[in-house]
Amino acid sequence: MKTKKTKPVFFIVLIIALLMAYTAMFGVNIPMGNSNLTILGSPDMRYGIDIRGGVNAAFQPVGLDRKPTLAELESARAIIETRLDQKSILDRDVTIDKENGYVIVNFPWKADEKNFNPESAIAELGQTAQLTFCNSDGEVLIEGSHVSKSSPALNKETGEYVVELTFDEKGTALLSKVTEQYLGKPMNIFMDETLIQTARISAHITGGTAEITGMDDYDEAKALSDKINSGALPFSMVTKNYSAISPTLGSGALSVMVLAGFIAFAIICVLLIAYYRLPGFVACISLLIQITGQLLSLSVPQMTLTLQGIAGIILSIGMGVDANVIASERISEEIKSGKSILSAITAGFKSSFSSIFDGNITVLIVAFIMMTMGTGALLSFGYTLFTGIVFNFIAGVTCSRLMIRSLSSFKFLQKPALYTCWSRRVSYEK
Repeated sequence: MKTKKTKPVFFIVLIIALLMAYTAMFGVNIPMGNSNLTILGSPDMRYGIDIRGGVNAAFQPVGLDRKPTLAELESARAIIETRLDQKSILDRDVTIDKENGYVIVNFPWKADEKNFNPESAIAELGQTAQLTFCNSDGEVLIEGSHVSKSSPALNKETGEYVVELTFDEKGTALLSKVTEQYLGKPMNIFMDETLIQTARISAHITGGTAEITGMDDYDEAKALSDKINSGALPFSMVTKNYSAISPTLGSGALSVMVLAGFIAFAIICVLLIAYYRLPGFVACISLLIQITGQLLSLSVPQMTLTLQGIAGIILSIGMGVDANVIASERISEEIKSGKSILSAITAGFKSSFSSIFDGNITVLIVAFIMMTMGTGALLSFGYTLFTGIVFNFIAGVTCSRLMIRSLSSFKFLQKPALYTCWSRRVSYEK
């Protein structure tokens, strides 16, 4: 038998849903001592080229007395794509003009870009200079192209922030030789002719991974890591020319998509409530949590919302509707078999969970694979699909069950007809 303690649960979940919806729509700015915690809303997220437009830029190698090889251009293209992924710029197109030796990049505007200035947009990609590790005499010991990965990290033993470096096979051999020969001596890290960091070699490194210590905070470690990642090019590059790209879907595409989304959500809610009554009403709230959760997972880290990403959102919403429909149908069947409201709700969610879990977990695995192995548009699709399925488990399973159990504790909502679907509704005696 339920107690009065279950009654407020519905209202708590409803308030959370409304707060998430408000944050997703308008964003929030919360004072936190000397700084503010800013959560961006969906209007401030980064949209793809098709939706909002972007920049076309051609990068040309400099400092070479020869034409770059195809392998070098491919390496530069891969590094630029990695840099774009690290900045969550997923709607992009990086191609090679091997005849002229250019790397051509198309990418969308930043979320806060108002004047649509191509020069400031290109600056977001970071330096396209060549990275080198040199001794105190300026002799190049290791080239940045041998750095496979650089990332900021926290050294748990010392409690200070460091920059972790991972070298490729050739870089590992060079690192071992250099750290043995120059043990205890400084190593200077240059971006072209500019010194960006001096590190002291404190150990002979043979495993291909190294740490740069002496960082004051995370921001300093990340800034150095980003420079090292951006400098792993086989040569320095400059912007040859650039131009703005208009949204291929038209200037009004975003407003049309938003309107279509509102209309589609309203129609889905009307159908759910008309057919499933109280479980349908609860399903609408759980869908609101799922959709706003997905929007926040895009706007907060500034992941680019592409057309492929929108497809991932639509697919996950469909699976969210499916989860609620399965649970509502099972509850209706249990009530029709003669069980009480509470027993029918418990049994309905229990029997429907395996079907919902099986259908969602397979999609979750596929989405995770696309996220970890894909780039660009594929990564965008995998990310929105993955977050949608996660929120489907949270909202479509957990929140829906809590809300229905809470509502069923109110006496006036304990009529079996409120929990049975339209096609199976029969008359009940009080």
